[in-house]
Amino acid sequence: MNIALDFRETSVWVDAPEDLQPPLDADTRADVIIIGGGLTGLSTALCLRQAGIDVLLLEMDYCGHGASGRNAGHLTPTIGKDLQTLVKYVGRERAAQLAAFAERAVQYTEQVLADHMIECHYQPVGNIVAGLHARHRDPLRRAADLAAGIGVKSTFLDEVEMQRRGLPQTFRFGVLEGSGGHLHPGKYVMGLRRAALMAGVRICETSRVGAIDEAAIRVRVGPVTASGRKLVLATNGYTPVTLNRMGDRLFPLRDTLFRTAPLSDDQLAAIGWAGREGIYTAHESLESYRLTADRRIVGGSKFVQYGYGSTLVDGRMPALFERFRRLFSERFPELRNVEIETFWGGWIAMTLDFLPLSYANPARTVFYGMGYNGHGLAQATYNGRLLADQVLDRPNGDVDLLRRRGMPLPPEPLRWLIIHGLMRYYDSVDRRVDADLRRSSEPAPRQV
Repeated sequence: MNIALDFRETSVWVDAPEDLQPPLDADTRADVIIIGGGLTGLSTALCLRQAGIDVLLLEMDYCGHGASGRNAGHLTPTIGKDLQTLVKYVGRERAAQLAAFAERAVQYTEQVLADHMIECHYQPVGNIVAGLHARHRDPLRRAADLAAGIGVKSTFLDEVEMQRRGLPQTFRFGVLEGSGGHLHPGKYVMGLRRAALMAGVRICETSRVGAIDEAAIRVRVGPVTASGRKLVLATNGYTPVTLNRMGDRLFPLRDTLFRTAPLSDDQLAAIGWAGREGIYTAHESLESYRLTADRRIVGGSKFVQYGYGSTLVDGRMPALFERFRRLFSERFPELRNVEIETFWGGWIAMTLDFLPLSYANPARTVFYGMGYNGHGLAQATYNGRLLADQVLDRPNGDVDLLRRRGMPLPPEPLRWLIIHGLMRYYDSVDRRVDADLRRSSEPAPRQV
């Protein structure tokens, strides 16, 4: 089979909607202009409409076309690279506050699902950071102890508990997050889009923004303009390329995902996984796996790409897809005959401190919400509330919590060298672990 033919540019979750909204075709005014029709932009628009604000949302493709419709679907309270690194970086008190923020983001997202009656196969079963190798045990134990010490809801699961839960045998022990789960990201973002349209948000799709005049709060879309009193930028990893902004605060990484063919009854029985908890591995560059409502396994991450100058690199990489095929057969040896049907991917926005951005310019006329470091389902949704409160001049303690003096990213070529150096380092650590795992799984030599 030609591996390259298994690639899809967007994802298996979303297609252009039948009611694609017409592009901006005349000069227009609104109270607030939002650029970006993903979770952040739609959530912000809904919150503002609830306050009676006239909102115009501009999306260069269709809502959900970017990371909001391409992700793996894990709703997680993870924040920062990991809890131990976060404590080292900001201290225990602020780390506890940030962990509580991430919990609120999950709870807020669950409330959005309920308020707007969005059916997206949400399974509130939690996610497990799973250890595969003995080297993973002590870090996970320490992480669980640290979480308990600062009030984070999580539970260490030893081998006995993992077996009791019937989790796939590759995943030996782990830390269960105390909230969240997983969902169908396409149904979620399209549910938000439908709610925004019903609330009266004016959405213009296929409306790529060109020039932005921040002083006048005016943006150009082809030959026409949109003007307002305030402007929200909610374009995440696309921002440095499509808007030529935020290149000193965040950078896009290409993340690749895959989906298998549906599993048979016998195949499901072979792996167990009755609780359907989401799984991340405890590698430096994590892998993610979950079971979908239609009996498939969705997985990916681990092998990410950064393009020089924060360019949006091409995702059609047959050699990389073959690496994922081999990896999947190692993680799920019971499913060696299960085919990976489709690969896709998209761009996550990374910040140097692995924390999201939500802030305003000094004049409080332009607002920025982005940089979710792979945890966008919850944090992007919740950031809509934070951005709306800033637009409306309403106090919000979480806005203050995320406010910090950011270290600017270095210019190219130093940026490329640093990012690729870090990725090579993480990869080398993970390669040693995976090499040990392969050796331990090889059959012992026959005794003659």
